[in-house]
Amino acid sequence: MLRVLVDADNVATSRVQPVLDLLAELAVAPWMTASGRQQALDAVDWPSHAELLAHPGWQRADSALAEAYTPSADPLILVSGDGDFALLAARHPGAVLVVSGAPSTRLREAAMVVDPAVDGLQPIRRWLATHGLA
Repeated sequence: MLRVLVDADNVATSRVQPVLDLLAELAVAPWMTASGRQQALDAVDWPSHAELLAHPGWQRADSALAEAYTPSADPLILVSGDGDFALLAARHPGAVLVVSGAPSTRLREAAMVVDPAVDGLQPIRRWLATHGLA
């Protein structure tokens, strides 16, 4: 099963929403958790199965998102540019795709990075297909 972690404070809605719309086309809904300020969460049209963790301040939101993560061999899409998640991406036992408009160097070193605003959705579609998800 695909796992998706979204750092809602770190990635613009214009980059998050197209990815969520693409994932809505999958036959099986991914396990999805998003964390951030309530205002950032409210700006996105989340699927009903998404777990939304509202927290004031990015540090609490990041901590909550990291705590929601459990390692598995399942593919992981990490929607964040925050280098604090680089270790999580590097140590994840399965394939990792990072979605971000401004990823840290550490994230770029840890996983494949796609910016939907620049690269479009095709690289994400190919990644999903490569891992038997599309």
